[in-house]
Amino acid sequence: MKQNPVGRFLDEFRQFINKGNLIAIAIGFVMGSAFTGLVTALVENVIMPLVAIPFGQPNFDNALILEINDAQIRFGAFLTVAVTFVSIALVLFVMLKIYNRATGDEAVAPPTEIGLLTEIRDELRSHRTGDA
Repeated sequence: MKQNPVGRFLDEFRQFINKGNLIAIAIGFVMGSAFTGLVTALVENVIMPLVAIPFGQPNFDNALILEINDAQIRFGAFLTVAVTFVSIALVLFVMLKIYNRATGDEAVAPPTEIGLLTEIRDELRSHRTGDA
């Protein structure tokens, strides 16, 4: 007996939900959101106030404004976002380096083109001679 399209759709959806990785993805998403809040708080409350020491203000939103007729081109606002982005990237990089050092998971350099071609050649040879 054929199943109706709605029943088939619900069965496929049930199989999708039960595939184990969905819970891990959801947990990773929630943890990523919480981590984003942590890094954002660090940048806004520690790093950007350090920017204020030499420049006199924690952001550049009201600086570097070019006015032409009634239009305002706010280079300062863009600069604030750029500094925030670089700060967040730097914080994440440092945290990843510390984590890798603590766990011993140092990044492995990807193989070179020559190395990859050599591996492919050797694999092809082993299949051709029946060693596999």
